[in-house]
Order: sequence, then structure tokens, then C-alpha cells
Amino acid sequence: MQLASLPIAVIMQRRVVQHRWADEVWSAIAVLTDPGGLPPMQPLPSGGGREAYLVSGLELQLYPDENDGYFENWIAPESKVFVMWRMQEGRAMPLKASVSYAEGTRMFDSGEAADGVAMPPDIHNWLAGYLREHYQPRDPGERHGRRARRQER
Repeated sequence: MQLASLPIAVIMQRRVVQHRWADEVWSAIAVLTDPGGLPPMQPLPSGGGREAYLVSGLELQLYPDENDGYFENWIAPESKVFVMWRMQEGRAMPLKASVSYAEGTRMFDSGEAADGVAMPPDIHNWLAGYLREHYQPRDPGERHGRRARRQER
């Protein structure tokens, strides 16, 4: 059950590189809240071997089963928004974004293209409000997992 969502836009970038196996590198470089009314894709000023564009229409969605991952990311020295993307019609297009450290790890482990970008302060504050309302830290003495269930028997 989704408890909160926030519309976002992602800035994607293509850099020309001189490398033996690649001519270009694609990546998500920034995330910002979407106030609404943005076009689905908007070219940004480019130059110097770089091309950037803003892609709107994504949402950060928060679910209670990811609360530990949200908290872990929120308290990190450099909180991130994790963006998974795929090549579509010659461009890298973001498909999904998350502020859960655990979900970000799953994105990277999946073999899909993904980037972790700096979490803007307004998204960090929005996440803080969600955590205050919906997150209850576990008791450090509380046991979890199979070993704990075996010991309870």
C-alpha cells in the first residue's frame, strides 16, 4: 500500500568520451521536484561534448515495507535518489526512481542501468516528514530472521 508520492523530473546527460570501447556515456545527473506543467522531455543548454535533457512524469512512491531502506538512505552522509533507466530511441530514459537504499541496491544488482544522484534538500525534507509519521525504528535487542524464530521455539 503506497503511503506517499512526489512528482519528480530527472536530468539525463550524454557525454562524448574518447575511449576504446565507447563513444558516449549516459547518466542521470540530477533529480528535482516537478511542480507540474513540465513537458515530457525538454532539451537543456548543452555544449562541450555534453547533451542534457529534463524528463518529467516520474514519481517517488513510498511504501511501508521499504521504511528501513528510506531511513538508512535519509541518515546517510550523502543521501541519494536512485534512478533506473533504459535506452529508448537512442536516448537514456528514466523509468523508475526511489529513495530507498535497499531498492537502489536492487536496481544496481539487477544489471539494469542505474545511477545514484544527490538528493535535493526539498526531497530530503519531504522524506523526513514521511519517516516522522510512518517509521518506527526497531528495538536493537529485538531478534529477526530464521535464527530468531528457531530460538523462540
